[in-house]
Amino acid sequence: MNAKTVLPAVAMTAVSMVLTLAVVVMWLGSAMPWPVALVVGLGIDGGWLATLAYERRLAAQGDRSTGVTLVGWCFGLVATGVLVAHALSAEESTGAWLAVAWLPVAAKALWLVHGLWERTALTPGALGAIRGIQQEARDEAAVARARLRAEAATEETRLTAVTQAGARVARVQAKTAQTLSRAWSTLETARDGEDTGRALTSVTTRVTPGVTPTWDLPVWGPTEPVALALDAAPALTDDALDALVDQIRHSQTPALSYREMASRFRAAGHSASEVRLRAAWKRVAA
Repeated sequence: MNAKTVLPAVAMTAVSMVLTLAVVVMWLGSAMPWPVALVVGLGIDGGWLATLAYERRLAAQGDRSTGVTLVGWCFGLVATGVLVAHALSAEESTGAWLAVAWLPVAAKALWLVHGLWERTALTPGALGAIRGIQQEARDEAAVARARLRAEAATEETRLTAVTQAGARVARVQAKTAQTLSRAWSTLETARDGEDTGRALTSVTTRVTPGVTPTWDLPVWGPTEPVALALDAAPALTDDALDALVDQIRHSQTPALSYREMASRFRAAGHSASEVRLRAAWKRVAA
C-alpha cells in the first residue's frame, strides 16, 4: 500500500534532482567552469537528498524534527528558485522552463503526503474490522428503513379500510335516516288528517260510544323493555329513593358512577323516573 505514495514521490524527486543539476550546469557553465557548476548542482541536490533521508529515518522511528523539515523545504525552494531564474533569463522556451520549475516543490509535497499516509495507515485487520462495522451499520439502517416503510404501508392500508368502512356506515345511516324521516312524515300527516279522525270515530263508536281514541305516533329511537308486574309497586318517596341510591352507590369501593348505579337500581326491580332518579343522585352525591 505504501507504494501508491512512495513511488510517485521517488520519481518526482529523481526528475527534480536531474533537472536541477542540468539547469545549474547549463546556466552557470557559461559564467564559470563547468566542474564548479556541477559541484553547485550536486550541492543543492545533495543537501536536499540528505535532509530527505534524515526525515525518512525519523519517520521510521515514529519521530519528526521541525528543523530538518524546514531545511529540506529551504533546499526545495532554492532548487525551484534556480529553475525559475533560469526560465526567466532564457532567451527561448521560457514558458517550457517555467512549466517544469515547480517540480522540486511538488516532490516535497509528495513526500509530505507519503508521511501523512504512513501516520494514518492501518493494519489489514483494523481495516477489516472497520469495514465490518460500517457494513453492520448499513444493514441496520436498511432494516430500519424497510420496517418503517412496511409500518407506513400497513397504517395507510388500515386507515384506508377504516375510512371506507366509515363511509359505508355513514351512507347506510343517512339512507336509513331518510327512510325513517319519510315514514315519520307520512305517519304524522295521517295522524293530523281530518279523514283519519272520522275513520277512527266510525270504527270505535260501536265499542265505546262518544269516545274518540288517541292515536300516538310510534317512538323513534332505542327503547328499554319494561317488565310490568301484575301488581304495580307503590312509588318510592324522595327519602326512600335517596337512601336506596346512596346504598347502591356505596355498595362498592370506589363509589359507583351514576350509570352503574342506575343499571343496578333497575336490575333490582325498583322503578323511578329518570328525572327523580337523577335528582336523588345529585342530592346523595352533593
